[in-house]
Amino acid sequence: MQFNEMSDQELVLMYEKLKREYENIKQQDLKLDMSRGKPAADQLDLSMDMLKQVIGVYDCKAENGFDCRNYGILEGVNECKRLFSEMLEVPVENIILGGTSSLALMFDYITQCMLTGSGAEPWSKQGKIKFICNVPGYDRHFSICEYYGIEMISVPLTEEGPDMDIIEELIKDESVKGMFCVPKYSNPTGITYSDSVVRRLARMEPAAKDFRVIWDNAYAVHDITNTPDTLLNIFDECKKYGTEDYFVEFTSTAKISFPGGGISCIAASDNNKKMILDRLSKQTICYDKLNQLRHARFFRDLEGIKLHMKKHAALIAPKFDIVIEAFNAELKEYDLASWTEPNGGYFISLDTKHCSAKRVGELCRSLGVVLTDVGATYPYGVDPDDRNIRIAPSFPTVVELKKAAEILCLCIKLASIENLV
Repeated sequence: MQFNEMSDQELVLMYEKLKREYENIKQQDLKLDMSRGKPAADQLDLSMDMLKQVIGVYDCKAENGFDCRNYGILEGVNECKRLFSEMLEVPVENIILGGTSSLALMFDYITQCMLTGSGAEPWSKQGKIKFICNVPGYDRHFSICEYYGIEMISVPLTEEGPDMDIIEELIKDESVKGMFCVPKYSNPTGITYSDSVVRRLARMEPAAKDFRVIWDNAYAVHDITNTPDTLLNIFDECKKYGTEDYFVEFTSTAKISFPGGGISCIAASDNNKKMILDRLSKQTICYDKLNQLRHARFFRDLEGIKLHMKKHAALIAPKFDIVIEAFNAELKEYDLASWTEPNGGYFISLDTKHCSAKRVGELCRSLGVVLTDVGATYPYGVDPDDRNIRIAPSFPTVVELKKAAEILCLCIKLASIENLV
């Protein structure tokens, strides 16, 4: 029976029972963190052998003979570029390697567009500019826009990807300069853009000729089930319409090797690559080529990355199962929420049906469970419906996660009854 079908007396009895559970848990003084999509320690352990590869004076040369201890090779060493080329299905010639953070590369690219443009007058000299933000989405994307005062326009994500009917109308406005996309295992919903959506994106005809899509392919190889999603190659589709310059792709090994010690990457058209390298040549002399060598020698090729990611999946998939099983057991019967069941990535997206998501967050926090700030999955931190909660199962231990999922379900029930009564 659903909560909204219960009598007031039944709801009060249910609430009293749940409140006793709540007070009991409160006495336990728990500290459980599901706030960010961080790899757990056992996932980080998978890459420790990389650090055993002590690079000495005789093996610190790239395959072309270049001494990687020294300045030079701004684009990155070729053997590491090949790893990303295979992973993204983009020619080696269109790859640029960066430091540890793809977010830093995205921030720098938006800075470039603001200050010197992306093939036209700098965005900062064009008056008020706007960006399309798919929602629910990644809060750090929104932060970049907010930092630069770029107006954000929310476009809902469907099970196929962003609502293309809305986007195709929005891009008729020349002040709309771009959009952020996480096309595979989107953060936080875990959906992958359908072939149809990718094709419609590739054939867009924006009014702004300096329009840019930040194609944040962070979870390109992060499958967790035996039925992984597949993503159509955006650049292959763009070639059919001559729209390659509209897209700049980013990824990293943050959740493959080490978040604090991986390698980031840009994949871009010839024109965009030339502009990016011109800016980078003023910004830095080179990135860490010894780290690039370590990664290239550790993974060797795409097959090596895939085998490594299967080890990650073996650790993280059971955690997704724990959360989804708890939702099915505790929430489904009462129809209190809906949630995604992704085939990869790092998140589960949950929408409450009968209560405020912020209230759920408050109740969880009072019991020691830290969630991503409710509202963070929308621009300016405001979920207009106050329904979405991003769940990050990866970091807690299995024991902690079971407890956190139990508490989250309890808080959704409590908040739902509070709202109904």
